[in-house]
Amino acid sequence: MGAGKSTVGRRLAHRLRLRFIDADDEIEAAAGMRIPEIFEIYGEAHFRDGERRVLQRLLAEPRQVIATGGGAFMNGETRRLISAEATSIWLKADLDTLVRRCAKRTDRPLLQGGTPRDILATLMTERYPVYAEADLAVESGGDTHDVVVDRIIDALGAPDQATEAAARS
Repeated sequence: MGAGKSTVGRRLAHRLRLRFIDADDEIEAAAGMRIPEIFEIYGEAHFRDGERRVLQRLLAEPRQVIATGGGAFMNGETRRLISAEATSIWLKADLDTLVRRCAKRTDRPLLQGGTPRDILATLMTERYPVYAEADLAVESGGDTHDVVVDRIIDALGAPDQATEAAARS
């Protein structure tokens, strides 16, 4: 949450000439309601089950860039599915960056009921050891989104389609 998954994902997909999918948007479309409503009415466990099913469907589609919610990778079954079907990338950011990006957002269910800094610090303690299982870890705090995309492309060893097209022109 706040690491830049959606923004960086869109830019990465554009540079690689792939389709971009925000899993949260797909979950909302499948459920017919917004994520905060799902959490409020059905709880986090129900949301995570739906999230896993949506990701399973998305991962069966042709090559694309998928931004998952911050808790998706915490589910062991979802993590195994991602590992089997995709390259996972952890956009790693420090606490100050996450607080700066999330503190004013009111649409984050997990940030309700406490100070954003305390909640994010707890989430980092719980999640970062699991996120470290991702195929790649890329620093995303303090730099522009385009710099982060450059880092991802370098880490993937992927050709930058936009750069290659410009070079052929």
